[in-house]
Amino acid sequence: MAFENFEVWFITGAQLLYGGDAVVAVDGHSNEMVNGMNAAGILPVKVVYKGTVNSAAEITAAFKAADNDEKCIGVITWMHTFSPAKMWIHGLQNFKKPLLHFHTQFNKEIPWDEIDMDFMNLNQSAHGDREFGHIVSRMRRPRKVVVGHWQDKDALKKIAVWMRVAAAWADAQDMRIIRFGDNMNNVAVTDGDKVEAEMRLGYHVDEFPIADLVAYQDKVTDEDVAELVAVYEQEYKLAEDCQEGGANRGQVLNAAREEIALRRFLQDKGAKAFTTNFDELAGMDQLPGLACQRLMAEGYGFGAEGDWKTAALVRTMWFMGQGLPKGCSFLEDYTLNFNGSKSSILQAHMLEVCPLIAEDKPLLSVHPLGIGGKNDPARLIFTSKTGEGVAATIVDMGNRFRMIVNVVDCIKPKKLPKLPVASALWIPQPNLEVGAAAWILAGGTHHTSFSYDLTVEYLADYAEIAGIEMVVIDENTTIDGFKKELRLNEVYYYINKALN
Repeated sequence: MAFENFEVWFITGAQLLYGGDAVVAVDGHSNEMVNGMNAAGILPVKVVYKGTVNSAAEITAAFKAADNDEKCIGVITWMHTFSPAKMWIHGLQNFKKPLLHFHTQFNKEIPWDEIDMDFMNLNQSAHGDREFGHIVSRMRRPRKVVVGHWQDKDALKKIAVWMRVAAAWADAQDMRIIRFGDNMNNVAVTDGDKVEAEMRLGYHVDEFPIADLVAYQDKVTDEDVAELVAVYEQEYKLAEDCQEGGANRGQVLNAAREEIALRRFLQDKGAKAFTTNFDELAGMDQLPGLACQRLMAEGYGFGAEGDWKTAALVRTMWFMGQGLPKGCSFLEDYTLNFNGSKSSILQAHMLEVCPLIAEDKPLLSVHPLGIGGKNDPARLIFTSKTGEGVAATIVDMGNRFRMIVNVVDCIKPKKLPKLPVASALWIPQPNLEVGAAAWILAGGTHHTSFSYDLTVEYLADYAEIAGIEMVVIDENTTIDGFKKELRLNEVYYYINKALN
């Protein structure tokens, strides 16, 4: 749980118009609120109260400090009294981290029998937050607005979502992605502008020849391999021919050797995500499918065939979902099942599906792959949990990045006795005909980052922070409406680029 290494700062807006006693009261209320928010047990990141700001100089200093503090991943602002918004301009102009505007107030209800002008002058969030909101909107500053009482669980849950996203955004700002080889020849959707991605999203993509990984593999000892295989035997069911003395035991040992080498390589390079390519396997015994599955479960992002954007998104969605129970994975649309209202898409890949989404204990088995020209690879075989989730991708549209999110319903498939890979079966909302058509119209990839734990809200917050386009396909989507949204977005980004 990396969230314990982060903080979110809470800054309260006020002014000196009502005197020092009012500021003291504001400060006391803010302290009580922050302590209560932390004690609620809902927020994954600690909130740190950084005081009441009463002037442009104080505001600018607070935001500069937040930007320069490595533990601070974002700022929550709240206007207890009326804080003239021109004071906030210089502080907001250079602030780079995520911002959340909490429209709340100290008291939950109006004290009908006791309210007087002193109370009215002190408790002005109802219009103080609107003054602040205006300047943030005029400055076109991305932020999340949460409305509700600070003791309300629903309001705190929305703040918790934003905190997880802000933490994932901080994590992405130094995300190094290792590519072994390039993307698959002539494939368009898995490539993109790496320079713009680093400027916009923080990703840094480096290519390494597979020979560098082979050099690591050559240093793995038999003792290292035996130790890891013992972990396999604890965590998974092993096919009979993969057990001690079995015909495919050697392939399990070779898969373990590759996993150890890959993990050490990524650790030494400080990488958080990686891609493989079945055309880049010289010196390897097999495509490292088992290694990819297990490394994803540990939090490494993965993308197949050089798909660095999906690798990064898998890492980001894993990071957001830390501690949540159902899991996430890299997936790929494979084949369709037309069945009326239950028409669905079988999700799988050659090997690399994360066991975090498995319904039952995975089976470790070895089977031919039929691609890549190497020995039969080991892999974990399972079917996914049932339930609602989100599938997401980021595509390069030439003049911008677009995030596409589809809410999907994972259903139980029939048995797949001859398909030796992990898989999921889902119905894209609102149904296959509309969901798949909308995804294709938006230019979506065949690779996705999938999560049971996250919702559209998480990804909307992420797109807002990143300043990228986002389109959502859900139960309310119609093709006519979706086409209109895409056209309007095209106009917006064309004009925005022209103006800037």
